[in-house]
Amino acid sequence: MSTKKILLSGIKPTGRPHIGNYFGAMKQFVELQDAHDSFYMIANYHGLNYIQNGPEMADLTLNLAIDYLAVGLDPAKSVIFKQSDIPEHTELAWIFDTITTMPYLMRAHAFKDAEAKNKEISVGAFNYPMLMAADILIYDTDVVPVGQDQKQHVEYARDTAEKFNRIFGETFKLPEPKILEDVAVVPGLDGQKMSKSYNNTIPLFAEDNEIRALCMKIVTDSKSPDEPKDPSTDNIFALHKLFALDNLAEIETRYREGKISYKESKEILADNIIKFVTPLREKRKAIATDPAKVKAILAEGGEKARARAVAKMKDVKEKTGLSF
Repeated sequence: MSTKKILLSGIKPTGRPHIGNYFGAMKQFVELQDAHDSFYMIANYHGLNYIQNGPEMADLTLNLAIDYLAVGLDPAKSVIFKQSDIPEHTELAWIFDTITTMPYLMRAHAFKDAEAKNKEISVGAFNYPMLMAADILIYDTDVVPVGQDQKQHVEYARDTAEKFNRIFGETFKLPEPKILEDVAVVPGLDGQKMSKSYNNTIPLFAEDNEIRALCMKIVTDSKSPDEPKDPSTDNIFALHKLFALDNLAEIETRYREGKISYKESKEILADNIIKFVTPLREKRKAIATDPAKVKAILAEGGEKARARAVAKMKDVKEKTGLSF
């Protein structure tokens, strides 16, 4: 029996991954898989809050699995699976719904943000913390890697576990957030956090021409080439810190001494991103030639994940009197 801690995380299949997704989550997934019993989920039940087109959802889900494999997730080390292959997730979420109040769910950051923007909120979007709690708790998860802004997800899971244990008896572990302290917030083309919802991303597997064109769109101030520039406030330089491993100090010096134009800075950035992306992109293309193999990996991962989920639900149903 493994003595490693159980780790769970996942990504919604809602579009092409971008470099913010990579540095904010995917890179850490790969680094963490050796030291943990890792479960990496394609959160397609959560994705239904955003994608409500069957063929599109199927395509996005398969492509996210390819992305996972391309960045280095290894099915020999990690369980890679589709959330929808484990119906126990939604079954457990319903049980959690019955012990959860609406005012409690109204404290969720995503709900408050949507409400502040006067968005029409679906029941699924309102209720997602309970499905996320089920995602986490059903595997006896020890650690959940999250950014500081996502810590509330794990707090909801812990609260729910404690409440269930208090009502029905000791059943669920209390997971711990693994705060990824060293993860930079990757700025998008407009300087806001890189996000598909802001349409300001550089796709992780983009072709060279697309990368160059997008880099040229990065917003800057109006300083001339020979004016000193502050690297700490510049959107291009924030990205240089991720990609310019060999020449970062030189670029910073040229910024401070007024010896670089924003156009040249963007060109250097594009070159470095292309150097980084090319091997990932080529690996992804190779994996994508065999979709049957990718589906087989998901099916095998689903079987492994479901075996754990079924065992947990047996205990839950006995505790709640739903089976006897």
